[in-house]
Amino acid sequence: MEFQNRIELRGVVGRAEVSTFSSGQVCNFSLVTEYSTVDRERNAAVEVTWLNVTAWGGREGIPDLYAIQKGAWVEVIGRLRTRKWTTQENEERIAYEVIARKVALVPREDDHMQPQRDW
Repeated sequence: MEFQNRIELRGVVGRAEVSTFSSGQVCNFSLVTEYSTVDRERNAAVEVTWLNVTAWGGREGIPDLYAIQKGAWVEVIGRLRTRKWTTQENEERIAYEVIARKVALVPREDDHMQPQRDW
């Protein structure tokens, strides 16, 4: 059996910051996604999820990092990374981060950029 760690997201960029290092550039950005569902009373509800994404420049599948700006609609394919640590107050914390393998800018007119629906 082959193990697989793959995540595919479509959403809107929140904050975006490009940093330059001697080894290249990296863009750290937040991405908001929506998932529409129905609650027990049959009322429509939208589940909003924010994730942090890291995209390294100069790799195939990654556009100009400066094009990833707040409000841009993007598709991201990558892997999910979990980081665990303990605070000074001895509380355990967990953070999830998407390491992007591919980032594509999506035109706003594209009608598939609607919340995913469960009905």
